[in-house]
Amino acid sequence: MSDVKRRKVADGSVARVGDLYLDTINRHMLDFDFEKVCSVSLSNLNVYACLICGKYYQGRGKNTHAYFHSINEDHHVYINLQTLKVYVLPEGYEVDDSSLDDIKYVIRPTFTKKQVAQLDKEAAFRYDLNNKKYIPGFVGLNNIKANDYVNVIVQALAHVRPLRDYLLLEPVDHQSPLVFQLAMLVRKMWSSQAFKGQVSPHELLQAISNASEKRFRLSTQTDPIELFSWLMNRLHMDLGGTRKKPSSSLAIISQTFQGQLQMTSRRTTAPKQAVDDDRIVEDPNADVTTKQLPFYFLSLDLPPPPLFLDEIEKNIIPQVSLISLLHKYDGVAEQEDKGYAKQYVITRLPRYIVLHVRRFTRNNWSAEKNHTIVNFPIGNLDLNPYKPPTLGAHYNLLANVSHDGEPGNGHYRVHVRRSATNQWYQIEDLNVEEIQTQMIFLSESYIQIWERHTKEQA
Repeated sequence: MSDVKRRKVADGSVARVGDLYLDTINRHMLDFDFEKVCSVSLSNLNVYACLICGKYYQGRGKNTHAYFHSINEDHHVYINLQTLKVYVLPEGYEVDDSSLDDIKYVIRPTFTKKQVAQLDKEAAFRYDLNNKKYIPGFVGLNNIKANDYVNVIVQALAHVRPLRDYLLLEPVDHQSPLVFQLAMLVRKMWSSQAFKGQVSPHELLQAISNASEKRFRLSTQTDPIELFSWLMNRLHMDLGGTRKKPSSSLAIISQTFQGQLQMTSRRTTAPKQAVDDDRIVEDPNADVTTKQLPFYFLSLDLPPPPLFLDEIEKNIIPQVSLISLLHKYDGVAEQEDKGYAKQYVITRLPRYIVLHVRRFTRNNWSAEKNHTIVNFPIGNLDLNPYKPPTLGAHYNLLANVSHDGEPGNGHYRVHVRRSATNQWYQIEDLNVEEIQTQMIFLSESYIQIWERHTKEQA
């Protein structure tokens, strides 16, 4: 017996590996993406996962659900989902064996600075337990019911390098539940040792629902730009930002996404009647006011679609260039809003600029969608006309969220660029596929994230 491998157990005695039931562990049954609550009591305190069947149970002492499960089902190996310690039940001793490290990593992936630095350079595929290949960072997310609007925002944010690197490297155990669950999800998405090639956002969805006081739910599709706006402000506060100092050095959100507009507004009279041009008329007695407004995204207004089309043009979808939509922020174009003529100019550009194309309008009866196609470049978007000349203003497209279908019945998908190969991928819930660049232009773009050129990021 001298050559038998041994391990110390919790009470100080030694157990042989053959006595630890490690050969009964079934990794194909393990899924740690769902809420960590006991399957019997629904308690989230002291929860263990059975490594044979994958179910969650509370406790490990006598008269606990895990203890009874070990006796009734002859399942003996359990891991504490908080401490990641492994125990054999009903005996109750702890197991410390390196063969369990992959399971612990799947529950809570960790990254080093060196690994993170290679994420955008590594072009190799990885393989899950079923020998199916997947690409870290480009994995599908489950659509549990109607949470596609959450999935596309998470997929886009998971490729914004400063935010991604922060969530992968910084300790988040003592952060808010929202920050913790977002970090865990992003880490699982970028893991190179996954048991399966997709991830469920179930725990993040619950954290979002709780933090937003049920404003965002997994069972009701909501506008993703509303989620993005709320999420940016909430993460900004949770990660150390303040309302008085939006550009706090501790706030990764404001450093990455926040820009600034200068808005000039003038009181106006009613538009001229019975004239050919419907120009805004300024009130000569009104004062001009100027304000500095921080922003996380810029909204772009589509021109109204034609009301009537002739027989030849009835199947033609209107098109407009992104550059023409951006003229809203050139400091010259005026926007009429509730009796005021407003002009906007960008005074500070963010490292990542988010553009929102307003496609949906609502009236007293229903919601309507503008199907106009927006033409845009994939790279080298020049924002020089919309800001002071001292700022770097060339951007490359990083992510493109589009909407298919009609309001209320449509669904969202996202296109994201893989930096290592410059290949674009279309991700729609669990479906991940390569896509030709030309196909992105045909989508009804709704939200875009643009990354400033590396040489201009300083």
